[in-house]
Amino acid sequence: MEQITIQAERLPDEILIGRILAGEKRFFEHIMRRYNQRLYRTGMSILNDSMETEDAMQNAYISAYEHLSKFEERSSFGTWLTRIMLNECLARKKKNTRLKMEIDTQPDNNINRATPAAELVNKELSGLLEKAICELPEKYRLVFVLREIEEMSVRETSETLNIEEPNVKVRLNRAKTMLRESLNGYMKDNVYSFHLHRCDRIVANVFAHLNLS
Repeated sequence: MEQITIQAERLPDEILIGRILAGEKRFFEHIMRRYNQRLYRTGMSILNDSMETEDAMQNAYISAYEHLSKFEERSSFGTWLTRIMLNECLARKKKNTRLKMEIDTQPDNNINRATPAAELVNKELSGLLEKAICELPEKYRLVFVLREIEEMSVRETSETLNIEEPNVKVRLNRAKTMLRESLNGYMKDNVYSFHLHRCDRIVANVFAHLNLS
């Protein structure tokens, strides 16, 4: 069983997708574990909330699984999946912004807005690198995370964010100028780390929703 798992981890996305569509549904776990880190980083770049990001990841995976047969390979699977996550996060952010505006316009609103989720985020987003990246404007933060940390190509980032390739380069350069050079050595290992317990939880929740075994 372990040998089969190791072999599956080495299979290209297209082969895994073919086997999933052929009925070997458990192979979707390998897809999820392959892209959990990227989706988590993408979600945190927009939502800046670990709990919201995990919920968004689950919805994105469920949507991807349910529409897997419609993936046409016009772009890479990773780009297609990241766009699903991106759209999910942007929709959530828009909804959350609307709800916040409604709360703010209520009379005699003396609610303490320091929610448990926000406190959890503050604890998890420790370290100078995450703090510096969180302070970037969203359009620069997204490009920086996808290009420098997830190592997506200019073309993939352009397709994911639906912006022109020259704009990707401009935004990346701008993001770099806004970060201190002393932080560069910490990029890959310390930004929005997606630990194994998170990975296991996302896989378990999605498989439970889809009734996979």
